[in-house]
Amino acid sequence: MMDLTFFGAAQTTTGSMHLVEANGLKILLDCGLFQGSRKEAFERNRHMPINPAALDAVVLSHAHIDHSGNLPTLARNGFRGQVYSTPATRDLCDIMLRDSAFLQSRDLEYINKRRAQQGKNLFEPLYEQQDVDAIMRRFKPEPLKRQVDLGNGVSLVFHNAGHILGSALTQLDVKDPSGHTRRLLFTGDLGQPGQPILRDYDMPQDADILLIESTYADRDHPSTEDVKGRLKGFIDDIHQQKSRLIIPAFSVGRTQNILYALNRLVEEGRLRPTPVYVDSPLSLKATKVYTDHRECYDEEASEILRQGIDPMKFPGLRFVETPDQSKALNKLPGPLVIIAASGMCEGGRVLHHLQRAVGDPRNIILIVGFQAEHTLGRRIVERQSPLKILGDEFELNARVHTINALSAHADRTALMRWLDGIKGPRLNRVFAVHGEPEKVAAMTELVRQHGVRQVVAPVPGQTFENV
Repeated sequence: MMDLTFFGAAQTTTGSMHLVEANGLKILLDCGLFQGSRKEAFERNRHMPINPAALDAVVLSHAHIDHSGNLPTLARNGFRGQVYSTPATRDLCDIMLRDSAFLQSRDLEYINKRRAQQGKNLFEPLYEQQDVDAIMRRFKPEPLKRQVDLGNGVSLVFHNAGHILGSALTQLDVKDPSGHTRRLLFTGDLGQPGQPILRDYDMPQDADILLIESTYADRDHPSTEDVKGRLKGFIDDIHQQKSRLIIPAFSVGRTQNILYALNRLVEEGRLRPTPVYVDSPLSLKATKVYTDHRECYDEEASEILRQGIDPMKFPGLRFVETPDQSKALNKLPGPLVIIAASGMCEGGRVLHHLQRAVGDPRNIILIVGFQAEHTLGRRIVERQSPLKILGDEFELNARVHTINALSAHADRTALMRWLDGIKGPRLNRVFAVHGEPEKVAAMTELVRQHGVRQVVAPVPGQTFENV
C-alpha cells in the first residue's frame, strides 16, 4: 500500500508535484514551477510543501517547466537523492533549467530596480546557476522499458507518453512483505496521437492506481490536417498586409512542431518565401536536442530523415540569439513571422514583440497552446484590453487566432482511447490531475462512464492513505 499527497497540478494545470510514500520511501513525481499570478507564483514556488532533504528520489515525467522547473530549489534546500528521467528529458532539462535561472535573474533585476526606487526590500532569486549545476549532477537517465530498482521493494519503469521529446509515463511497482505488488501509473502529460515527429503513446498494462492528466478532458482538437492550411492562410494574409505574425510558443515541443509544419509546406511548394525568425536561444538549443534524439521519432519523421531532409529547417528560417538581434527585428518591415517564448506570454522575448505588435490591426497574434488562468496569454485569447505588458498598458487591436490542433496534450477522445487501452480488472483508483476545476470534473465523469467507480479530483495538499 502507499500514501499519495497532491501538492501541485491539482485543480490547476501548473506546478506538477505529487508525493508517493511507499515502503519507507518518499518519491516525488515531478517538481514543476507554478505559473500564473506573479505574487501567488512567487510565494508557492519559494515555499516548498515538503522538506527536500527528506525525499529519496524524484521521478520526472518530462522537461516542461511546469513539471521540472522547481527542481533546482530542491538542490538549494538539501535534496540529496536521484532524479530519474529519460535521456532526452535529462538533456532538455540541462538547457531549460539554466534558461529558467537566467530569466529569473534578469526579471528579478528589473523588479528589484523598481522596488529599490520605492524603498522596498529586495527579493532574492528562487535559484541560481549553481543550483542548476547541483541538481543536474543528481540526474540518473534511464531508457524506456528498463526496470529500475529504487530500493525497499519499489521499482520504476518509463513508457513513452508521446507528449514532447523524452516524455514518459511513470510506472511504479510497490511490493509488500507478502510479495503482493500494487502498480501506480502516472501519465505526466499525455500526448495527442498523430503529432508530428514523435511516436504515439504506449499503453502499459495492469495498473491498480492511475494519475491521469485532464487538460482537455472536455473537448476534442480539430484535425491536424487543418494546421498546415491555417498556417498557410495566416502567412498569405501577412503578405497582403505587409505585417507581422507573432506566435508565442514554448521553446520545447511547440516550436519544433511549428517548424515541422512549415517545412512540410515549403517541401510541398505551398508556401511563398517568408522570413521566419525563431527568437529564442533556448529554442535553438532545444531543436539541437531534438536532432540528437532521433530514437524518439515516429516513422514519418524517420523517413524524411532517410531522404536527407532535415524536418525542422527550410529556406528563410533564422534563429535569433543575441538581444541586439532580437531588438533589430523591430525595425524590419513585414511580412515576417516571429516565433518566441514563452508560450503563455509570461516572460521571455515574446513580450517585447507583443508590445510592438498588439496595437496594429494588420498584425496577427497566433496562440498555439493552452493558456492557464491569470496569464497574459489567457488575457490575449479572451481579448481583454488594455493589456499590461512589462508594466505598461497597450490596446489590443491586433487580430487574435488560435490553433488548438497543435496542442501536445491528448484531447477527450485520445484520453479515453488511452484509458480503455490500459484499463484492466486491477484498476480501481483514479485521480484526475493537471486540469482546471471544470476539466477535472469532466475527467472524473468520463472515467466513471468508462467503468472505474473510485475516481476523485484531489485538491492541493490532499492526502490519500493506503491506496
